[in-house]
This record gives sequence, C-alpha cells and structure tokens, in this order.
Amino acid sequence: MRSIRTGWFKSLLAASLMAGAGLAATAAHAADLLDTVKQAGVLKIGLEGTYPPFGFRGAKNELEGFDVDVARAVAGKLGVKPEFVTTEWSGIIAGLQAGKFDVIVNQVNVTPQRQQVLDFSTPYVYSDAQLIQRKDDKRQFKSLEDLKGHKLGVSLGSNYNELAKSVAGIDVKTYPGAPEYLRDLAAQRVDAALNDRLMVAYLVKTANLPLRPGAIVAGATTQVAIPFRKDNPKFAQAINHALEDLGKDGTLGKLSVKWFGTDVTKPAGKPVK
Repeated sequence: MRSIRTGWFKSLLAASLMAGAGLAATAAHAADLLDTVKQAGVLKIGLEGTYPPFGFRGAKNELEGFDVDVARAVAGKLGVKPEFVTTEWSGIIAGLQAGKFDVIVNQVNVTPQRQQVLDFSTPYVYSDAQLIQRKDDKRQFKSLEDLKGHKLGVSLGSNYNELAKSVAGIDVKTYPGAPEYLRDLAAQRVDAALNDRLMVAYLVKTANLPLRPGAIVAGATTQVAIPFRKDNPKFAQAINHALEDLGKDGTLGKLSVKWFGTDVTKPAGKPVK
C-alpha cells in the first residue's frame, strides 16, 4: 500500500516541523478548512490515480476504485462536490501541506511521525501484513520467524521492508514494486513476499502468476485514515461525522465488499452489524 512507504517521510518531517513553526502564529487567525470547503462547494482530494484497486483510471479513463468511492461519499456527506487532484506518491504529503488539496484519500496509514505534522480522521480501513507464496510451494510459513534463512521480497521504502528487516536472519530482497517481486517469487528467486492483505488478494488475482495468499503476520495491524492540515477543528469534526454516518448507514461496508469481498472498515474480530 502507498500508505506503507515511509522512507521518504523522515527527511520531509524535519522541514515540515520548521515550516509549521513559522505558520503557528497565523494559524489561529486562519479560516477553518470546513468554512473554506463549504464556501467553495468543493472538496479537493489528493490521490495518485495509478494505484488499483484504490484509485485508478478505468476503461473510460475515469477515476474509480475503493478510495475514489469513499472520497465521493465523504464529499456527499459534507454537501460539496469532490474534485480529484492526481499527484505522485513522493510529493503527495508536501502537496497537502502546500494547500494543493484539502485531504488525501490514498491509503495513508496513521503513524506517529505523520501525526506530528498532520491531523487524521478516524480510521476507515483496518488491515494487516500478509505473506504471498507460490501455489506449488508445500511449505507453510506461518510467521516472519519461519522465514529465517529464506529470501523475502518486499517493496523498497515500505513499512513492510522495515518490518521484514526487524527479524534477524531473513534475507530481505527489495524491489521497486509488487510486479517485480511477484515475478521473482514465481521464478523461485525468493521464497515468499510480503504486502498488505488488502493488496494480496488483488495482486494474486491480477498478476496471472502461480501464486497464493499466505499467512497473516501477527502484530502488524495498520489503520488507514484521511489526513488534512492541522488546526482545523471544525473540519476534523465534520470529516469524522461523515465517516461515522457512512459506517452506520452501511455505505463503507458495501464499498469494502465491492472491492475486496469482505468488510475491512472495522478492526478484525469486531462483529459486523
């Protein structure tokens, strides 16, 4: 998931904190983002637009995907129109801080580092790390510990890269993205791969490679939420109310089932009402 890429974030954090200090004096006098959005009648939403099944261009070159549907539903609850601004992942946080859009709806994980410079809505997705194996591989890796002495493919700069390297003895192989490590997995150049469980089913289905979902990795649960600029309390309350309403009326659950076949909008183990 794009939310799991954190390597670039550390360098951005220091600069953001310095910039934030300079803006602190004027923040109290700035209009709340909710007022700005309501006045414009538009919610500007940052996303990549190249990240299926979350946000991508379909056969008609129109944006579609789970996050696209969620963003449209949130804008509807706010009583405004959604306006999507496609941005490369490497610059999406900086674009939000620069005011190029009002929110990001692009599978952004809530992390302590990001919370230092951004505010987040309540989570709308709960997920976990999951292994991927070859279909014909009879071995059952049930945890990262089981992969000691084996080769594990992960995306460069992702949280899963850091997670894999936290277990001594795993030969971690990094790749630009999922297509590259999935090809190497199918070709037996690595023994397993690691990604978010939301992506695993989609990748296995669309890669046209002899692969299968593996075990869920315990202790690697993530929460995905909507980030926006700090010091906007009215906007924060409105976004949270919108997500709460979308949860209560079943919209989030239906969108989740539509794209993933299961409801990932509640923590694992919580009963679905």
